Amino acid sequence: MTTSDIRGLEQLERAILDDTASLASALRQCLLLAGYAHHEELRAWALKELEGYPAAGELPSCRKVSAPLEAEFVVNLPGYSDRSNTQRISVHRLPRSARERGIGESAPIRQGVREIEALIAISDRTVHISPPGSAQYALEMTRQQQQIGQAFTDVKDLYWAIAKPSIEGVLDHIRTRLTQFVAEVRAAMPAGQQNPDPNQIDSAAQQALNITGGNNSTFHITAPNAKADRGGTASANVNEPASATPQPWWHRTSVIWTAVAAVAAVAGVIATVIAAK
Repeated sequence: MTTSDIRGLEQLERAILDDTASLASALRQCLLLAGYAHHEELRAWALKELEGYPAAGELPSCRKVSAPLEAEFVVNLPGYSDRSNTQRISVHRLPRSARERGIGESAPIRQGVREIEALIAISDRTVHISPPGSAQYALEMTRQQQQIGQAFTDVKDLYWAIAKPSIEGVLDHIRTRLTQFVAEVRAAMPAGQQNPDPNQIDSAAQQALNITGGNNSTFHITAPNAKADRGGTASANVNEPASATPQPWWHRTSVIWTAVAAVAAVAGVIATVIAAK
């Protein structure tokens, strides 16, 4: 492969620096560049940012934003029209099934960037994103209301209320990372070189996006969490590091006895030396 084979860096640079252009356009340029470079991991990253992250997949930390939970309560009194009100609720008011799934005051933004841009465009101050299973959780919360004597109160909806600037911050973070990627490629190119080579693309992807090359390798983006507080639906998944696997008792016991035997052996050698003297 020659240097001229890797095309599209200038187009990507123009798309990134045009703040009036959709971020989706810049990501498509990145997708093409990754294709020319035969960089599977960079291409997979750009595609996930475009299409969204699956519920069971790893989510970059910049796409996890702090957000309060809100629920819509409707009071159905006989002879009166339904009255609804929205309340901010504590995690402890969620059903146990929601808490066990990890639903809390951190909203995962799994949508593709074009959908995120659309949510921002139609929102005023906040973006509402419902956790997966929200309809079932609302039904369970309605039953809880009945158990405490609120027989005429229904929970109609449950969602995260995310501040619009926090959603905008997710997009801005992705654009900044793309800008850093281009900057890293430019820094690696000597004077006079028109197009980057695959090694320069791979090095820049590692430096700017924390994407590791290689077959079937995993990738992630290291980013600070944004802060949060309306419209749309997304799935959520809380990824927690797996705890260390505890060793069985017999394994620990064998280690202890091995150590004791080693100490005894050393002591025997010392005793033999002393006796010889």
